[in-house]
Amino acid sequence: MSIMACFFLLVYYLSSAACSELLSRHRRNWIIDSFTIEEEHPGPFPYELGKISVAKDYRVLLDLFGEGVDKNPKGVLSIDKASGAVFVHKPVDYEENKLLKLKFEARKTDSSIDTRLGVEIYILDINDNPPRFQRDLYEISVDEETTQGSNLLTMVAYDRDKTGTPNSTFHYEIKSVTPNTPDTEFFITKSGTISFKGCLDHEVAEMFTILVEAKDHGEVVSLSSSTTVVIHVQEGNNHLPKISGQMGTKRVMEYETGSSPLRLHVTDKDTPKSLAWRARYTIHGDEGEHFKVETDPETNDGILTVVKPLDYEEGEQRELSISVENEAPYFFCKVKEKTSAGLWTVDSSKVDRPHSVNVTITVEDANDPPVFSVTVKTAVLEENAPIGTWVEKVTAVDPDSSFSKDFVYTVGSDPAGWVTVDPHTGDITTVKVPDRESSHVVNGVYTILLHAVDVGNPPQTGTATLQIHVSDQNDNVPQPTVHHMDVCVSDSPTTTKITAFDPDGNPFGGPFTFELLGDVRGKWKLNPSYGYAAALVREPGVFAGPHTIDVKISDLQGKFGIYNLSVTVCDCSATANCRTRQGATTRAAFGVLGIVFASLFLLLFLLLMAVVISCKKQFTTLEAGSSGETLLVSNTEKPGTDCKVPDGVLAVPTDEKHHDASKWRTSCDGTQHTTFSNKDVKQHFMDQHFPAAGYRRENQSYLLTDKCNQTTWNSFIAKGSHHTPQFEDMSTMNFLDQMNSGHASDVTLLALLHWRLSSLQETEDELLDYQHHLYAEEGDSVHLSEVDNITIPDEDSIQKSLEDLGPKFRQLASICMPPHTQN
Repeated sequence: MSIMACFFLLVYYLSSAACSELLSRHRRNWIIDSFTIEEEHPGPFPYELGKISVAKDYRVLLDLFGEGVDKNPKGVLSIDKASGAVFVHKPVDYEENKLLKLKFEARKTDSSIDTRLGVEIYILDINDNPPRFQRDLYEISVDEETTQGSNLLTMVAYDRDKTGTPNSTFHYEIKSVTPNTPDTEFFITKSGTISFKGCLDHEVAEMFTILVEAKDHGEVVSLSSSTTVVIHVQEGNNHLPKISGQMGTKRVMEYETGSSPLRLHVTDKDTPKSLAWRARYTIHGDEGEHFKVETDPETNDGILTVVKPLDYEEGEQRELSISVENEAPYFFCKVKEKTSAGLWTVDSSKVDRPHSVNVTITVEDANDPPVFSVTVKTAVLEENAPIGTWVEKVTAVDPDSSFSKDFVYTVGSDPAGWVTVDPHTGDITTVKVPDRESSHVVNGVYTILLHAVDVGNPPQTGTATLQIHVSDQNDNVPQPTVHHMDVCVSDSPTTTKITAFDPDGNPFGGPFTFELLGDVRGKWKLNPSYGYAAALVREPGVFAGPHTIDVKISDLQGKFGIYNLSVTVCDCSATANCRTRQGATTRAAFGVLGIVFASLFLLLFLLLMAVVISCKKQFTTLEAGSSGETLLVSNTEKPGTDCKVPDGVLAVPTDEKHHDASKWRTSCDGTQHTTFSNKDVKQHFMDQHFPAAGYRRENQSYLLTDKCNQTTWNSFIAKGSHHTPQFEDMSTMNFLDQMNSGHASDVTLLALLHWRLSSLQETEDELLDYQHHLYAEEGDSVHLSEVDNITIPDEDSIQKSLEDLGPKFRQLASICMPPHTQN
């Protein structure tokens, strides 16, 4: 090993010298011995491990770096920088570090590196680790019937010492077994598998505790460790149950089920409630399988129960044999010879037969029901046969009596109530006319149930089935499956299918013959017209709308029916079902009519309310502001019988002459207008409408021009303005007071509004049902007038008022000019 180390150091030195920082080469001699450290060295520390000798002709300083110095495990080694002596300061664990790799450096006095070398120090292993088991306790369960030599458990141990040395080599050994029984011996193999020789007996030992040791082969010292193995022996069935007693009447009533005439008691030495103790019974000799035995889970008794009725006439007694065994299979093991090598000789061939007892069950006679000679009988009956027709006869006998008079016949199930049965003879006759097309007839067969009831105590009933095959008659005509059809509009002939059915069977049903009746030439035709369905062809001359077609449908025997089919021709591109669209249209039409009638009713109600409100004797006069205030009360004009405006009150004069007066000018399409004073307006109005009051016309002037637009004023009057004062009543005196008080502007507007009301009143006199007019409503700011607001100040001078109104007032003045002035 020292030669290899020297060779390694030489190679390392040569490579380091080639890469040295110095360009010059110096001859020197390095002597390094092989170093090893014994694991877990007891000390004392530090101790000298060895020395690195250097033959040199100049001074160098030595250093060590790496594992054991400045790398883990740190602080194990150190070196004397001058002498090269290596010291060990604490123990080393082989299992942690098997080799320490270090780096050795020699530096000159100027700190330059003279040489670098690698150094390896080996750790010598000692036997300081015993073999260790994976677990300190192993616990298993085995069956009592397990045979010798079977592998019960395999354990694994390991040793951390150096592999392949005596320190890590170990063997297994059983140190003790508790309890120590004569017929059971445990052993362990080299691989750590535990087995046994002989027999396991739960009654002798329910549990074994085994101490197992693993011991290594260390040369200086041998180390070991141990583990505990606990083996539980499960109960096996090595004792058979025995029937020890019987309890019960052992008597069974005929035709009775569910009774328990017998209970069997058993004994078993195995552990109660275990599979080796639980009993399982078997019945022998029960050919009809009338009985079964169930195990009581608490007592382990066998309970014999009747599951299928017994017939006294088949035998008064039943001989049975009942055996018992356990749910777990029976096992037997006995040691015959113990050998020094290999397994022992044991006997497991003993097989005991299950214990059994013989049981006799007595059947007691009971009242048997009558028995029909044939339980399922068939008969043939013609459809539409008259009432009283004989169908069939049934017969029954009573096993308990020699005379049939001891029972009577009855009808048990007759869905349609067709038949009756003679209670003594069993003759069956009809009480209704049979119909093969009845829903109770399935595939031409009508089924009824018949009973024979005896007079025993309790009464017993026998049952028989009668299947009546009803022969068919041609008593139905063919019928169409639907009476409404849709046909699509097209320039070419279009086809729809007419299908038919006949409740009668073959040969009284289809295929059918179809025929169109009436004048259908150029309109409709059938192609084909024979079969279970016919194709109805629409000719191009048939237009959209509803149509009625008479169709004659005949069966194979010529029996026919004539039907009116409703055919609707429509555009199939709009809807797939014509009637659906018609229904929707009809519903929509009815909906529209409903809305119309509801609207008319509401309108009539509003008109009635309007008439009631407008025809009151007293009205509240609205106060009109001069600055366009919002009115608080709104009234709607409505026609009435007592609210007519007097004729002539608001008539506009058309034959008055012009008088000279002070003139005022404004522009309405370039037309000159005549001005007038307050006195003129008052006098003119009084002369026209109130001559009896003594007023005289002093000066007349008109506000209308020949070119102003009359339509503009009418529109203004119709629409109204939310700034225009409104009124509900204006008597003659109120009007005069307005004139005298100097409010000429207000009077003019009121006169114009009265004129408009008068014209509407005349129209409503002609058309009493004319729609009412809504001139203005309080707070209505949405529908505005096309003209600007008019504000008339409260002054006596009409000239000042007209000047304040401005040019917009020309639209109002234009309506007041007589016709002759417009020429």
